[in-house]
Amino acid sequence: MRLLISFAALFLSVVLLQLGSGGVAPLDAISGAALNFTTSQIGILGSAHFVGFFIGCWWAPRLMGEVGHSRAFAALIAAGTIGILAHMLVINPYAWALMRVASGICIAGCYTIIEAWLQAKVTNETRGRAMGTYRVVDICGSLGAQLMIAVLEPANYVSYNLLALLCCAALFPLTLTKAEPPETPLTPRLRPRLAWERSPLAAAGVIVSGVSGAAFRMVGPVYGIEVGLRADQIALFLAAFVVGGAASQYPVGWLADKYDRRGVLIGLSVAGIMACGVTILLAGAGTVAVFTSAAIFGFATMPIYSVSTAHAHDFAVSSERVELSAALMFLYAVGAIASPFLASLVIEGYGPSGMFLMIALAHVFLILFGIVRMGARPAPGEKTAYTYEPRTSFWVGRLLGKGRERPRK
Repeated sequence: MRLLISFAALFLSVVLLQLGSGGVAPLDAISGAALNFTTSQIGILGSAHFVGFFIGCWWAPRLMGEVGHSRAFAALIAAGTIGILAHMLVINPYAWALMRVASGICIAGCYTIIEAWLQAKVTNETRGRAMGTYRVVDICGSLGAQLMIAVLEPANYVSYNLLALLCCAALFPLTLTKAEPPETPLTPRLRPRLAWERSPLAAAGVIVSGVSGAAFRMVGPVYGIEVGLRADQIALFLAAFVVGGAASQYPVGWLADKYDRRGVLIGLSVAGIMACGVTILLAGAGTVAVFTSAAIFGFATMPIYSVSTAHAHDFAVSSERVELSAALMFLYAVGAIASPFLASLVIEGYGPSGMFLMIALAHVFLILFGIVRMGARPAPGEKTAYTYEPRTSFWVGRLLGKGRERPRK
């Protein structure tokens, strides 16, 4: 309880940030459809978010060093709030894409500051509990953001104003806390080749994870509209994906610690392909079937990122872990930037099921590549501890700290 209270300001900021900025993506997709944006234009909005996300990951540490944590956080929140509020002032998909870049910068930059602050305050004794609480808070905030779509009217100023208010409210807990801000840590170097050098399969896995997750979360509402879901049902559709992914972390983590992680990745991709097939088959079978298929899809695909990162860290030394985490997240962003736009093009050309066919093909590639890699070298003699790794900022590698150093035979 003392630990929770000491980080209460940070955790409350996380929840408000998720509810505000995290709700923009599904609302934009539904609003774009209501405003007769094309599916490809809606896909561009999702891709623009991840462009901003990548910019925010790297700009935030430099901004912290120049003006301090609290001022940098305030500036980033302002950028995100302006981006949200401006939506109903300019009804244009390409203008909205620029606004989504701003919200992506906001979310990545604010998470960078929160995680840098959290990293400076935890100790080796409290790190596990702090990270566990942080993950629960982050997932709950994400779930709440999806459920909010049920009560927000598409293409409505009040809806965007409410999200902007929540985003702006994230200022108060962190900027008014009496806790002393930490010193600004050094920015990790970006070495994408490091991920490939340590594990080509892990590099491919995080890219496929970006393709799967970004397509579903950014273009999934378009799929929901195409199969006849109402706005409130789309909220439950997206929430089911988050719940399924959260539920899978413990059983998949147990498997990843007990068996060859390459086999686990292949198994998850097989399950992902089956989930894509189930989703396509159940598209017209009623809302409960559609929600169930979304949960199955989240259960199968969301853990792929964490299993991939754990496999990569099995081949790394302690001094490489921060830069390796940054490299893996960069590759995830590569897949996430391309995926929403490609998914929207496929939906335009082949209908709503096209998105899941695209995702299934990505997993077919991961299965084949995983089989090749299993024959290329033996499994590592010792495993690092599996941990759910949030895709929030490049700082998460520091925040996880020595948690990976505990070997699991």
